[in-house]
Amino acid sequence: MSEPAARRQETPPDRPARRGLFSPLTLRILAINAMAPALLLASFLYLDYYREGLIAARLDALAVQGELIAGALGESAVSEPLEVPSLANNTARQLVRRLAAATDTRMRLFGEGGELIADSRFLIAAGRDVIVRPLPPPEKPPFGLAALNAMTRLVQQILPDDPRLPAYRERPDQRAEDYGEVMLALDGEVGRAVRVAADGRSILSVAVPVQGLRKIFGVLMLSVDSRAIEEAVQEERLNVLKLFLAIFAVTVLLSVFLGSTIVRPIRRLARAADQVRRGEVRRTVIPDFTARRDEIGDLSASLRAMTESLYRRLDAIEAFAADVAHELKNPLTSLRSAVETLGLTRDPAQQARLYDIIQQDVRRLDRLISDISNASRLDAELSRLESGPVDVARLLRAVAEVHAELARPGQPELVLDLPEGVPLVVRASEGRLGQVIRNLVDNAVSFSPPGGRIELGAMREGRIVRIRVADQGPGIPEDKLEAIFDRFYSERPKGEQFGTHSGLGLSISRQIVEAYRGHIAAANLKDAEGHIAGAEFTVELPAI
Repeated sequence: MSEPAARRQETPPDRPARRGLFSPLTLRILAINAMAPALLLASFLYLDYYREGLIAARLDALAVQGELIAGALGESAVSEPLEVPSLANNTARQLVRRLAAATDTRMRLFGEGGELIADSRFLIAAGRDVIVRPLPPPEKPPFGLAALNAMTRLVQQILPDDPRLPAYRERPDQRAEDYGEVMLALDGEVGRAVRVAADGRSILSVAVPVQGLRKIFGVLMLSVDSRAIEEAVQEERLNVLKLFLAIFAVTVLLSVFLGSTIVRPIRRLARAADQVRRGEVRRTVIPDFTARRDEIGDLSASLRAMTESLYRRLDAIEAFAADVAHELKNPLTSLRSAVETLGLTRDPAQQARLYDIIQQDVRRLDRLISDISNASRLDAELSRLESGPVDVARLLRAVAEVHAELARPGQPELVLDLPEGVPLVVRASEGRLGQVIRNLVDNAVSFSPPGGRIELGAMREGRIVRIRVADQGPGIPEDKLEAIFDRFYSERPKGEQFGTHSGLGLSISRQIVEAYRGHIAAANLKDAEGHIAGAEFTVELPAI
């Protein structure tokens, strides 16, 4: 046996049953359903529009606050005489210290020459400068917030902000030139800047000109860090994370439920299909999910129909095998008896008779084997044959012409009855449909009396083309009108030699007709007095 043939005959290995709550299909459904909330969460962690809005609002608030304080400085800290006005440094320092103490804002005052006049971080105590720096909160952040911070840092590392903010650097001897916003304020405009400190916090700065009497006396610079903003952003992120976890939990539950409604019935269908393949039971029942009215219900209906057709095919094969064995046994028994008797007799007449019996049995066996072979190949041939339009009228005329050419003296007359101008076209194989009509005509010929009449015709009724074959024979027993289509059924006319027919003609004809979605039936013709006047066979096929 060749390697490809051997590979085709190998039995496929049993598939392991998928167990557990999360099957591969459920995991795929879960992954697809969780992708949207996960992307939403990642976009919120990275594209922080809320934080940018808070920074913009805080800068606006600092600008308003700086304009108010700069206005107060311009009114209160200008020295006399008025001909050459200037800032009174001591007064300005006191005002900056007092105003900064009431806020969390760092204030720096630069003179019109760029020198640093006052800084709220430096307090004067006993003639010494004291630097004030805010301390971070001593308590540790909650676990959820710490996890959120770590997640945020991870996202920011993967997708860094672009463009990057400039770094915040502060020299010991600060001057206006160190800060671009201060230089902008010296020109009479409000300057703003956002920088990043060494510890990662953002420093927000606003520079406002201190002016009076149409002259700029200096620049007030207000600075805050982003601790309050980051806390607000983190709080919102934590709220979004809580919402995400709730949505994710619902997504998991719904995905598991959806997966179970899909996976569980498919698993049952696969298990039943494996039982059919392995033949563990005589007849496996495929689960019925047609009530679902979805694709799984359609799959269940298709598998049930396929399995039922398979079992009918298997039952037919078994019955066919039993019928074949029975039909072959009779001529073989007769042949064996004739051969055994032939070896014992010396009578020439008896030997001639035995030889005649042997020849009849051999012919009968040959006919049976040929018909059985044709019947066994019929299913496969019908599935491979291409159907096409067949003109029934033309086909019946061809059958009638062949019958007229081959008719022997005394055979019944074949009368053709076809309507004029009516299309009689069906979709079938012309060769197989011709085989059905020839079987019916031959059957009518064998039952018709000498000189009788056979009617062969066709007509159209709506979407149906009906073919009719009628004879004037003895008819069919009323209780055998359906049984005559069984395999090897033989109800032959009197005087016909036994074994002339195999009993498969009508069975093959029904099989062909039903393959083309048609119907074949038999009935008796009766005269005016109700007596049987012949038999009639009708074939109905869908018209095209």
